Amino acid sequence: MTMKANEEFLDRENGLRIFVRSWHPPGPPRAVVAICHGVKSHSGYYHWLAEQLVASGFAVYALDLRGRGRSGGERFFITDVDEYVGDVSAVIELARRREGDLPLFLFGHSAGGVVSSTYALDNQKRLAGFICESFAYQVYAPDFLLAVIKAISRIVPRLPMLRLKNRDFSRDPAVVALMDADPLIAGEVQPMATVAALSKANDRLKAVFASIRLPVLILHGTEDKVTRPGGSQEFHGKAGSRDKTLKLYDGQSHDLFNDLGRERVLADVVEWLDARLPVTGRVLAVG
Repeated sequence: MTMKANEEFLDRENGLRIFVRSWHPPGPPRAVVAICHGVKSHSGYYHWLAEQLVASGFAVYALDLRGRGRSGGERFFITDVDEYVGDVSAVIELARRREGDLPLFLFGHSAGGVVSSTYALDNQKRLAGFICESFAYQVYAPDFLLAVIKAISRIVPRLPMLRLKNRDFSRDPAVVALMDADPLIAGEVQPMATVAALSKANDRLKAVFASIRLPVLILHGTEDKVTRPGGSQEFHGKAGSRDKTLKLYDGQSHDLFNDLGRERVLADVVEWLDARLPVTGRVLAVG
C-alpha cells in the first residue's frame, strides 16, 4: 500500500506557488532528506524512494520546481538557475521550521543535481551532506552547441531545444508506461533559455568544485543515455570534500530509483546516510 504524502503549496514571489510533498515516519524522524528532481520529472516520481527512507526513520520533502509538475510558473522556462535554487531554498527552510535542527541532507537528480550543487555550494553549513544522482554536468551535446545555445538564448529564449525520450530514463517498462501517460510531462521540451541557464550553472560549478567540502555521495548508472557518467566522475575527482563517495552502477539507466535494480542503490544510500548521523540518530545493530 502506498504511503500517502502530505501535499501543500508554498507561496513564492509574484503570486507563484510551489507544490511540495512530504512524508514522515510515525515516530520522531532521525534526519531529513530534501529531494530536487530534474527535467521531465516532478515530486510524484519519488514516492517509492520516500517510502523506503521513511521506513528507515527519515522525514522526506520533495518539491516540484517552478513551471514543472503541479507548481505554477511558465512551463519548463527559466532564465537563471537561481530561480530553481530559490525554490529549493524555500523547501529547505520549510523543513527547517518543522523539523528543527535535525541533520538535513539534500538529494538532487540530473538537472536537479545542477540546481542542488549550486545551492550546496553557497549553503554548505546548512547541510549535513549532499547526494547527487545522474548529475547533468556532462550531457550528450557537443561543447560548441552549448556555446551557441548560450550565445543566442537571449534572442530566442523560448525556442524549443531539448526533448528527452522516456525510454532513456528507465529499463522498467512499467515506469516508461507511467511516463508516457503522465500529463505533467506530456510533450515536454526544454526551451533554449532553460538549457542555457543550466549550462551556465555548470560553467560556474566547474570552476569551484574544489570549494564543495561537505560530505558528498555521487551516484550514476553506466548505461545512462541522458547524462554522462564522466560528469559524476569529474565531480568526484575535483570536489574538495575529504568525505566523498562515487558509486557507479553497471548497466543501470538514468533514473536509478525508478530503474530495475533500484534496491541496491537504496541500500547504498541508506548506509551512507546512517553513517553520517550522530550516534544517537543511528539504527544500531543488536546481537
